[in-house]
Amino acid sequence: MATVQIRYIVNDVDSSIRFYCDQLGFTEVMHPAPVFAMLQRGDLRLVLSAPGGQNMGGGSAMADGTQQTPGGWNRFAVEVADIAQTVSKLRAAGARFRSDVIQGTGGNQALVEDPSGNLVELFQPLRPEAKLG
Repeated sequence: MATVQIRYIVNDVDSSIRFYCDQLGFTEVMHPAPVFAMLQRGDLRLVLSAPGGQNMGGGSAMADGTQQTPGGWNRFAVEVADIAQTVSKLRAAGARFRSDVIQGTGGNQALVEDPSGNLVELFQPLRPEAKLG
């Protein structure tokens, strides 16, 4: 059962499903429409919405007409056992990175973009108290 839900605005829901499920270990919970999908990984539910017009759910335009767009620097973290191996696998699959591996105090991280440019932090903890699960 998910205890945290995050919504990402994505340009292409189908390519985002493939990225998150095939590369990062998410499971597809539902994909009832081309502009919406719900994925899960442990306690995290990731809702994917394509930008749309009025009354299109989570990707709806604002009352003033402003369209939601993907990208930015906010992100969630996915714990990985071997960050070098994970980065190598993702690079081989054509993933775009905004950083190389960053050596941190509590763990090492790398910032990978999903197909729409939304960030995911890959995190390998170095200290037991930094583990996510």
